[in-house]
Amino acid sequence: MSSLESEDCDFDGNIALFPMTDCGSFEESELDTHSSISENESNRDASDENESDEEDKGRDDRSKAFLTLRQRRLSRALATFENLKVNINRAQRNWLNAIRKARHMDDPWEKFHLDEYPVEVCFRHRYNALRKAWLTDEVKVKMEKKPFNRGAMRECFRLKKLSSYVGAESWNHTHNFVAKRYMEAVERDVYFQDVKLQMDAKLWGEEYSRHNPPKKVDIFQMYILEFKNRPDSPLYHCEHLIEGNYIKYNSNSGFVDAKLRNTPQAFSHFTFERSGHQMIVVDIQGVGDLYTDPQLHTIDGKDYGDGNLGAKGMALFFYSHVCNDICHSLGLTQFDISENETKMQNDNEKMAAMVAACTMARGNEELCQTPSPGESIDITLVLKRQRSTSQSDSGFDGMLTPLDEEPMSLETGSPIRSPAYQRMRVRYCSESESSITSTQGERRDSLLHQREEDIRNFQLQIQQRHRPSCVALEKDLRKANFTSKFNDSALGKIHHEMAKYHEVGRFCDKKDADIDWDSALFHEIHAAELGELEAILTMAKLYLGMERDVLINCVVAEDEDNVELGFDYMVQAADAGDRGAMIYVAKAFATGLNLGKRREMSWEDAIHWYDEALTSMNDNDEGGEYDSTMYDPPFTIMANMAEMYLAGGHGLEKSPERAGRLASKYYALAEEAGALCEAEEE
Repeated sequence: MSSLESEDCDFDGNIALFPMTDCGSFEESELDTHSSISENESNRDASDENESDEEDKGRDDRSKAFLTLRQRRLSRALATFENLKVNINRAQRNWLNAIRKARHMDDPWEKFHLDEYPVEVCFRHRYNALRKAWLTDEVKVKMEKKPFNRGAMRECFRLKKLSSYVGAESWNHTHNFVAKRYMEAVERDVYFQDVKLQMDAKLWGEEYSRHNPPKKVDIFQMYILEFKNRPDSPLYHCEHLIEGNYIKYNSNSGFVDAKLRNTPQAFSHFTFERSGHQMIVVDIQGVGDLYTDPQLHTIDGKDYGDGNLGAKGMALFFYSHVCNDICHSLGLTQFDISENETKMQNDNEKMAAMVAACTMARGNEELCQTPSPGESIDITLVLKRQRSTSQSDSGFDGMLTPLDEEPMSLETGSPIRSPAYQRMRVRYCSESESSITSTQGERRDSLLHQREEDIRNFQLQIQQRHRPSCVALEKDLRKANFTSKFNDSALGKIHHEMAKYHEVGRFCDKKDADIDWDSALFHEIHAAELGELEAILTMAKLYLGMERDVLINCVVAEDEDNVELGFDYMVQAADAGDRGAMIYVAKAFATGLNLGKRREMSWEDAIHWYDEALTSMNDNDEGGEYDSTMYDPPFTIMANMAEMYLAGGHGLEKSPERAGRLASKYYALAEEAGALCEAEEE
């Protein structure tokens, strides 16, 4: 696609009439400056005429010299203005010539004679990403019978669509579209999910362009054509033809184009922060900065098809993403990575060998096998390094430059619309203004006004969501009570996924390469700091030498410092609501084991955590699900509590009455459990 088509065309392929500040080598600001000079000089002339009587009485040499200087300045300004008018005319001529050339461009599909195909009436299903609603109308199309190209999953057909704004059925001015369908049978809802994905991504492309990056981006409009008169009413995706060099800039599984273009990577990073870490647009591909077929990762992994890898996909992106100048200009913050990962990012050849350019489906990334539990590695020294690094990075020395809100005009107080926003308005204009009736014009203006309101509401909603990508600032936000305490940080989940990827060797450039335990622990510690429950439990069990699901091959030295750190993590897990951690902490306070050096036996604390565990069991009693408390059923916990109340001590006041109530509950539950056992035997 030519630069004219990519930058100055509206959605329907029409030329967008915008003032050009790069033709004829002039700027509007320069014109304003010289105009003001001329105006000021004219005012001075008027003033000089008013004072002519005094000048006739006699001027001194200084006044004459000043007048001469003023005249020279005025002459230069007028000469410059004349040159500017010449440049303006040249720019206008260039612009008009570009329009005429575009109008007389040959149709690249003329030789395929699509006009000879029969006219078909289809239902067109369009998705409004702002209102989360579907719109359906009828359109007339002509489509070839055989596909002209095939991809990995879909095949493509040439298609022409009759414009809704053309009065007569004239196919001479229709535009070229590509209709796509899946080669294998899929559920009809898949087509609708694909359109929803692309239109949601398009909304984020417009939001990115609103912040005036060096290059604006756009994502092609896509909708569904339902051929209602064909057997089974088949569905097709439909979008405008993209002419030009098609490039894949990044994938949904960590691939980054070797050319390292800045805009696509900055766009992905922008969507992550601007959405408050809830989603990220990846799989950026297309012609120039006009993209198609993107993929969205959401933190919960829901919606948007099998290409949505959730937090795993976000982790894969940030492992290979290097912040560039555009990221910095937009105020985006660097995602925290280890020193080893930084060195790997600088080695582009190794990085390219570890990531795949193809789109990955959900489930494929979980095929990595966990190393054998028998191959243990002592990471005591690695943990010490990571602890010292984490403590030194507890604050953020850099200055965060937040994303600016929509720029406002100082003169009118109204928003200054970017060229991308103006192009968005033109897309709602007709292909021929003369063919639009007054009723259609009023309806179009109403739609434009409504869309502006919807866009404004969308912008207001996401203004409060922006969150930085670095751990230090995320921790500051959590301390300021912007979020709850545990298991709610998307950033923590991503760091946890990166730790697991390192453990299974996903980021090793060779099959027999050693695991990067420094990086694995770097991310797991950060995940724990951000309140990710599984990471907290992993660190607790690692220090305490207990079995775990992550970092299973790692072992640390058994000393009081490590035990104390492990117990600290276990208390955090108990605070986060993990029942197994609650019971572990309760037993430790009841027996005095594994408390470390700072804590002592406390039956009062033991009662507290036993009671929390019982409450948690009652609140989440779903039955049939494995739980760590299966070895400590409620009646045994009540028996332990009854014994402590009966004896008293270690900070707990003796209470036979409470002990009796707990004991009665214990026997009742014991009898109930015995009856269940007898029923099962029968």
